[in-house]
Amino acid sequence: MKEIKYTPTNTYLIQGEKGNLLLDTGWAGTFPLFCRAMGEQNEKIQDISYILLTHFHPDHMGIAQEIADHTQAQLVILEVQLDYVHSPDPIFAKEKKGRFIPIREEEAKILRIRDSRDFLKELGIYGEILHTPGHSPDSISLFLDDGSLFVGDLNPLYELSLHEGDEIGKTWKSLLERHPGRIYYGHAKTLSLEKSGGNPWTLGNQKETGGSNHVHTVVKYIKKGYTQEEIREKTGFDATFVEDVMRIYFTHPGVTEQGILDRLEIKGR
Repeated sequence: MKEIKYTPTNTYLIQGEKGNLLLDTGWAGTFPLFCRAMGEQNEKIQDISYILLTHFHPDHMGIAQEIADHTQAQLVILEVQLDYVHSPDPIFAKEKKGRFIPIREEEAKILRIRDSRDFLKELGIYGEILHTPGHSPDSISLFLDDGSLFVGDLNPLYELSLHEGDEIGKTWKSLLERHPGRIYYGHAKTLSLEKSGGNPWTLGNQKETGGSNHVHTVVKYIKKGYTQEEIREKTGFDATFVEDVMRIYFTHPGVTEQGILDRLEIKGR
């Protein structure tokens, strides 16, 4: 697997024994940047077999049809996504920059969720596609047998305590029951997970904090006067995450913990 980085949206090239799958694309107008990024990774766009989108939002499907038009790649659309394929079209119609090519679903491969494992196997990729609503009703995730989990814009795990019982929480519960090893987000950094004894899966180099969310924990230590390094050492949280929470806390006087979470989500943490 290679990450093709050319926009704020994380794009992944998943290489199989018999073909390659491109997961997500950037905003319309970024096709030249995509081609250059592929070249920097020593990959040819002509070697893309299929394009799969985690959901049909502008920043994830903007150049999908354009890539297909310049290659032999075919777009894959899950049946659960069909009603949402053209939902971004009005947004692009208002955009003055970039040339958007609408999806032509009649040329796409329409796939049922239950057939996804057989489809991936034809590429020499071993795993399955899952319907994972929460961020949007058409959101899907790709789970590979090696433990790699690609979730698109599903809310990050450090927000999980905020979604107990709702659709996002239920989706994450079903995903974590599969025991993923690494989580690849649509905008945030890759997260490694580890299993500790018989306890539930925890956030890689982040420690669970008695059920309270991680922002609450960092804010608690800030109020006690701890430094960034001291907070990181005490919690085991990712250094960038701690830095972001502290920056937002001090630059937005009176901000609530939910306000911090909202700003982290916008930033893609």
